[in-house]
Amino acid sequence: MAAASAARAAGRRSRRLFDIFVAEVPWTVSSKELKEYFSQFGSVQRCQLPFDKDTGFHRRYCWIKFSTPQDVQNVFQKDPHILEGAKV
Repeated sequence: MAAASAARAAGRRSRRLFDIFVAEVPWTVSSKELKEYFSQFGSVQRCQLPFDKDTGFHRRYCWIKFSTPQDVQNVFQKDPHILEGAKV
């Protein structure tokens, strides 16, 4: 029983994600496009782009989740980040 619990805990640690917050995302950019863009810096595990229930539009910010802290550092090495003509 203890071995199974230790294996689950090790699995959770190995799935740790490192995220960045991205603001000023243009209205026309989708989560797929964001994931594709940020994939050039490392392995993107998830892109969370929240939507407003009332308007149906996204809220112009998102979280990009990477596999390693080095992936995040790779993002910060490039400045600025331009998507559809807008700096994010």
